[in-house]
Amino acid sequence: MSYVDEIIEAVVAKNPSEPEFHQAVKEVLNSLRPVVDANEEKFRREALLERLVEPERQIKFRVPWVDDKGQVQVNTGYRVQFNSAIGPYKGGLRLHPSVNLGIIKFLGFEQIFKNSLTGLPIGGGKGGSDFDPKGKSDREVMAFCQSFMTELCKYIGENTDVPAGDIGTGAREIGYLYGQYKRLTGLYEGVLTGKGLSYGGSLARTEATGYGLLYLTQEMLKMNGIDIAGKTAAVSGSGNVAIYAIQKAQQLGVKVLTCSDSNGWVYDPEGIDVAALKEIKEVKRARLTEYRNYRPNSEYHEGRGVWSVKVDLALPCATQNELHLEDAKALVANGVTAVAEGANMPTTLEATEYLQEQGILFAPGKAANAGGVATSALEMSQNSERLSWTFDEVDAKLQGIMVNICHNMADAAERYGFAKNYVAGANIAGFEKVVDAMLAQGVV
Repeated sequence: MSYVDEIIEAVVAKNPSEPEFHQAVKEVLNSLRPVVDANEEKFRREALLERLVEPERQIKFRVPWVDDKGQVQVNTGYRVQFNSAIGPYKGGLRLHPSVNLGIIKFLGFEQIFKNSLTGLPIGGGKGGSDFDPKGKSDREVMAFCQSFMTELCKYIGENTDVPAGDIGTGAREIGYLYGQYKRLTGLYEGVLTGKGLSYGGSLARTEATGYGLLYLTQEMLKMNGIDIAGKTAAVSGSGNVAIYAIQKAQQLGVKVLTCSDSNGWVYDPEGIDVAALKEIKEVKRARLTEYRNYRPNSEYHEGRGVWSVKVDLALPCATQNELHLEDAKALVANGVTAVAEGANMPTTLEATEYLQEQGILFAPGKAANAGGVATSALEMSQNSERLSWTFDEVDAKLQGIMVNICHNMADAAERYGFAKNYVAGANIAGFEKVVDAMLAQGVV
């Protein structure tokens, strides 16, 4: 049995009931086979893969808080500090009922390679809780965040672990978390990113993941002789990533026809109205059923269906495993040119393989959505310097990082005989830097 197969088998056996983590490890390690096979003796001796798939630290804790009725509620909090070979742990905090240890481990493992790809000195980590901020009052969200940070603050710091936002963790939540961290530690430091502009946040951070997705997609198409202007796109999701992906796509001359939330999806033949979407989701915190009030010619459909629309580009920006094999087949049948992942692992393994087999350009999330964490690292730099850069300065740095990621993943794929296999290229490019650092630092 090969070294890669041994490790995959061991991960599945050691981490039962964590299918998302299994999926992430299989996807990464399978694409790394040529690199591992070429260095098998050395990697085995150093137990390199065993160390790579085992988090440096896993923290699980109780989060008690009091709701508006005076009832005590109890949630579970997590922080997985996966790999610090190239810098302090960096990764978001996800607040969603689906959160469990396996989800956090999958996200943290992906974060190692995503962060490496940015070229910035940040390691991989992830955290969160099964708390659902939807439908909660501001006071209830504050009560949860303060309780959550009371425990988390013991394990984080600007040179140790710098969490950020993720699904369910927006500006409101980051503010409450930061306030409690400062209150408990007495430190005013860049320990959380995604902060408000009045207390150390960075311009362009809100837009970064969505904008970065389009910068990389544009460059990927350009490398393949395709102009992004004039294309149509389907976008899933209606949160931060989706909203700003739609906005940047429109700025680049792309007509975006769809968006979605957990209840249903919208088709707008005239192109999604970003102002309306922001009003519904960021101001009213409402459902997409309201979109027709703003655009009477649009259609609202319950359930799934975003990928049934005929488009040139598919940009999944909602959550993991949302684009299935049958969706991939529908996209190919409708003539899609490229799929670029705005969310973390939103395409199932079977769908990814099918799209690649059909010659569709496919940009994996660890590369395509790295703009958010890259700009978080830029926020860390600004905090360390006690400076604030302009929007244009940050945006230009972001664009440069995404273009570099695109070329690095393409070059790595080419070197190992996987021309245009950007999944393999992204994994290899991210892996090489982390491995060099791990080997240089000894058995730690």
